[in-house]
Parts: sequence; C-alpha cells; structure tokens
Amino acid sequence: MSGYNPYDNVLATLERAANILGYEPSDYEILKHPERSLKVAVPVRMDDGSVKVFDGYRVQHSTVRGPAKGGLRYHPDVNLMEVSALAAWMTFKCAVVGIPYGGGKGALAVDPSKLSKNELKNLTRSFTTMIAPIIGPETDIPAPDLGTNAEVMGWIVDTYSMLKGYPNPGVVTGKPIELGGSLGRGEATGRGITITAKNALKALGREIKGATVAVQGMGNVGSVSAKLIHAEGAKVVAVSDISTGIYNAGGLNIPEILTFVAGGKNLLKDYKGDVEFIDNAQLLTLDVDLLVPAAMENMINGDNARDIRAKLIVEGANGPTTVEADAILEGKGIPVIPDILANAGGVVVSYFEWVQNNQKFYWDEETVNQRLEALMNEAFQSVWGIAQEKKVTVRTGAYLIAVKKIVETLRMKGSI
Repeated sequence: MSGYNPYDNVLATLERAANILGYEPSDYEILKHPERSLKVAVPVRMDDGSVKVFDGYRVQHSTVRGPAKGGLRYHPDVNLMEVSALAAWMTFKCAVVGIPYGGGKGALAVDPSKLSKNELKNLTRSFTTMIAPIIGPETDIPAPDLGTNAEVMGWIVDTYSMLKGYPNPGVVTGKPIELGGSLGRGEATGRGITITAKNALKALGREIKGATVAVQGMGNVGSVSAKLIHAEGAKVVAVSDISTGIYNAGGLNIPEILTFVAGGKNLLKDYKGDVEFIDNAQLLTLDVDLLVPAAMENMINGDNARDIRAKLIVEGANGPTTVEADAILEGKGIPVIPDILANAGGVVVSYFEWVQNNQKFYWDEETVNQRLEALMNEAFQSVWGIAQEKKVTVRTGAYLIAVKKIVETLRMKGSI
C-alpha cells in the first residue's frame, strides 16, 4: 500500500456517482478540490526546555451546505492528502444524513503517547491559536478523532474563547458535558454503527441477535460498537487493537474485555481470558456474519479482499476499504455499508450538540439517542432504496444521494 493516495478513493467514487446521475464534469468539478487547505508549523516547549515543531493541518473540503465539520486527528503519520480525503468524506457524510454541514478535517503529525499531558495541552493550545482564523461555530467546527478526546476539545474551547474574549463552546463538539457537550456524544458513532448493522442485517433477511461478529479496532468507535452489538444479542467472536487480536468461537466476554482496556490502560496482548490470539490480518478474514473494520484507512485492500469471508461489512473507520477492494467484494457478493453512512452517528450527535450550544438548551440522553436512531434509520432506508433501484453498491447509493444534494445546492446558489 506504499504510495497509495486516499484522495484517489474520493475522486473515483465521486466520478462514479456523478456519471450515474448524468452530471457534466462542470457540475461537480468544484467537489474534486478542497476549498481551503491550511498547513501550519506548530512550536511547543517541551518539559525539558527544548522546543519542537510539529506539522499541523486543517482542510475545509466544502462549505456549500453549511459550516465545515470534521474531527481533529493526532497521529505521527498524517499528511495533507490523508486529511484532504477525510475532509471530503465528511462533506458526503453530512449530506447523506441530511445535516446542514460541509466537510472539514484537521490533524497534527504527533504521537500523543510520547508527550506528557502538559506538552500535549501546550501543543493543542498553540495549534488552536494558529488555526483560529479559519475555525469557529459558523465556519468550521472540529471534534475528537484518532488520538484526541473530550479533554483535548476542552483545551480548544478554552483557548479559542480566550482569543475571542468571551465563552464560545460551539467552536468544537465532543467536548466535556460541563463545557457544553452533549449527553450521548461519546457513544454516538458506535451507536450509529449498531443501528446501521441492525438495519443492514434485516434488509438481508437476518437478525442481529445470534449473528457472529468481528470488530477490528478497540478505540472509541470499535469498543462502543462491540459493546452495543453484544448488548443486542450478537456473538462477538473477535476484537483487536494495535497489539493483537483475540478470538473465541463461542463468543467473547465483551464487558470484561472493555473493562480491561478502558481508558487505554491495557493492550489486548496482555489479556488473560479464554481466548486464542490472532493478528489483525486474520481477524479481517474470519468467517463471520458481520465484520466491522474500525481501525484505520485502507485496511481492506487489493491484497486481502479476496480472502474476506464475512457476509456483511459495516465500516466503522473512515475509508477502511480501497476502491480496488470494493470491486473485489462486489464480485464476491459481499455488501459493504460505507463509512459515510455507517459511522455518521458521531457527526449527527455533534450536530445535536452544536444545536444545543446555539439554543443554550440541553436535551436528556434518551432524547439524543431517539433522534439519532430516527435520523440513521431514515438515512439507511434512503441509501438502501436507491442502491436497489439503481442496481449499484450501497456505497455508490450513498454517494448518489450525497452528490445530488450538494450539486442541487450549488445550482440553487448559482455557483454552477
């Protein structure tokens, strides 16, 4: 996979959807290019007194349908093309589920585990100051992603509010409840994946109860997905993190495993339960009813797609399946519920959080979860319906809906 450009995935899927919709290249040319890309060099004084400089990015792919919306990733291997692809996926994700946002994404090229808490806080404050001119509640709203969390969002709120001179909680979502966060936000992505998995299995004539499931990735998305899918009565037979995978054909003790890895305090390689150790590659090729890839991009690719035996794939991560793998899976008759639908629960509840911040009126968790389920159900039915009607993959169906909404908005504005 060396040299692979994830933005090629975006362009290939966009082209396919636009061609099916009968659009001229001039109708969607603007969507091939991010509106704005900011690269910054972020200095931070380390605990030993030295100064290090980290590369930072914030990309706004589209603000056609509303403020840019997307996570903030801390990972040593990020680059501008990856961030651009993630920003574009956010544009289409928000359109699929019908919320009034465009797409954005941010990143710092840093391994947060190698920094002290003080260094991480100072780095976040410095980065916030450098991207402050282009973010804000009405322009671009970051959120947690890989390597960041509610605490990091709290530091951003505080820094941005100090720069503005007044409290401004709406600048980010996914922040602590005490700072204006929403109940239900922490589990929203995993809850959305669970809702989508239930809908997809039902559409295929199956039930989630008793289904065998493998989940790759035990970060927030994977762990919550495993927890909620297990609670629905499914048999989660395998999970994995960066260190290893664990497998038990009779089903894993998910509550015990989640307690073990909670807060990142332990890795699965040190788990002592009744399990067989497997690697991430083996997990992806298990013969299960449902596979949830919830780790990184491009995990399912041309090298391993032919070995996939899952009956259904519901994408938890952003971009876990390459274009080449998609074609192979389609040939094998394995449905893939795409990231821009399956993992949209996080941005949906981020939208709810933003609305609550704007209204200064907060909802209880039951209300948040009910509204999330209603919106995810509606989005699934729309995407599944058009995919069946047009005889295309579910991914292409999702892009048909998203691209059509964005192009129609461009036309209404007189932009094309």
